[in-house]
Amino acid sequence: MWWRAIFQALLLAAAIMTATMPLSVAEPLPLLLAETERGQADIALYLVSEKLDGVRAFWDGKILRTRNGNPINAPGWFFEKFPARALDGELWIGRGQFERLSGTVRRQVPDDAAWRQVRYLVFELPQAPGTFRERVQSMRQIIAAAKVPWLQAVEQFEIKNRKALEQKLDEIVRAGGEGLMLHRADALYTTGRSDVLLKMKPWHDAEATVIAHQSGKGKYTGMLGALRVRTSEGVEFMLGTGLSDANRRNPPPIGSVITFRYRELTSRGRPKFASFLRVRGI
Repeated sequence: MWWRAIFQALLLAAAIMTATMPLSVAEPLPLLLAETERGQADIALYLVSEKLDGVRAFWDGKILRTRNGNPINAPGWFFEKFPARALDGELWIGRGQFERLSGTVRRQVPDDAAWRQVRYLVFELPQAPGTFRERVQSMRQIIAAAKVPWLQAVEQFEIKNRKALEQKLDEIVRAGGEGLMLHRADALYTTGRSDVLLKMKPWHDAEATVIAHQSGKGKYTGMLGALRVRTSEGVEFMLGTGLSDANRRNPPPIGSVITFRYRELTSRGRPKFASFLRVRGI
């Protein structure tokens, strides 16, 4: 009958829609994110630690995830004895080893030998009560009880004044570290970007020649999206961060020299977190 044909057609359409629906996409986790320290902090109120050049990882008691919520494909032995409670920290191999670590973490099939070099360094107990100073004590006790050699608490220390802080930053950077993290010792657990947590890193300036313009998209349609630049060492990269709307409407001409800032270089000499600063002479 006609109604039966219509019903079957509706069932077929529903089946096709179900089969072609996209898989759910992981969403960023509600974690605490750092503001930048620009001389505004009362140093005596903070606990200080080294800023690790690693991969942020959240342990929910069962699954290890990136800050974007994607599961990390670590070998089972890596996390099987982790405590059944939330931990927030960084996967880390060592100073200057981010590229090697990133390659290990991104693999869909974990490389057992590579993961033997990785540590999970914990700096927070999500949703735990008490001040950060109290949570640090709890963190140390929980990790000690787990007895997992590659599960460790990030060292937290006190620094009394800004001069000592600058000296510590210089010490860390000279040794190949990234910088420092400052966490309010009296802060209750919170999430989102907050000055409860501050990051302190040195910036470097360098110059590069503009060799091409990339058109913008979205709100930058009809304007500059990014500059393609080349350093005096021959390293080429795209530079889109730091450009004002005026820069995008009237971009530095091809052949002009611009100044950019960056935090450090990769092993291939590419600047990390590069940001446009000005046209040379401006």
